[in-house]
Amino acid sequence: MSDKKVKTAKLTNKTAVRHSEQAKDKAHSRLSSESNGTSEGAAPNELSALEEAFRKFAVHGDTRASGKELHGKNWSKLCKDCCVIDGKNVTLTDVDIVFSKVKKKPCRAVTFDQFKEALGELAKKRFKDKPGEEAVEEVYKLIEGKSPIISGVTKAVASPTVSRLTDTSKFTGSHKERFDESGKGKGKAGREELVDMSGYVPGYKHAGTYAQKVKGSKPI
Repeated sequence: MSDKKVKTAKLTNKTAVRHSEQAKDKAHSRLSSESNGTSEGAAPNELSALEEAFRKFAVHGDTRASGKELHGKNWSKLCKDCCVIDGKNVTLTDVDIVFSKVKKKPCRAVTFDQFKEALGELAKKRFKDKPGEEAVEEVYKLIEGKSPIISGVTKAVASPTVSRLTDTSKFTGSHKERFDESGKGKGKAGREELVDMSGYVPGYKHAGTYAQKVKGSKPI
């Protein structure tokens, strides 16, 4: 009887250990799936083309943005870059009015659901000749797959004052002596008066031509 009791106790302990290990494995898999944004038996959540565009504009110009809310400035940029604003049926004023209408009063941004609600309001004006759902789909097509348009770098305008200060051909006095005819600096020679040690009289134009004259002369 004592041996049977010992065996039964051992089997009970092994079963308990096995159940605890299985519970740990299930908890671990559940936590990993939650951290990856998925659930058991479900595929990962894929963003639609419209939501991808929403997030791209939501984070534009703001490194701290989460992409879940769209501020009024980027909302206007989205409508402008995606040609929702056509200047006739939908104007910038219409865009601002709709944004103020769909957002909550204390908030300065809209969520994705509020964003779609705002597009529904603009669709009625943008595509007046189409039914409600078709008009909304047409507005969605304007936005899907789009990204913020980055403006080009502003070119500096030439100033007459700056050009006069940097144009060496207009320098006078001692400043003029520091540069040659091409505008290249002479270095030390342009800052200090160097003594000519060649033996020629200063300003003599034919310096260094004596050897050529001797070689070119005919013997007597």
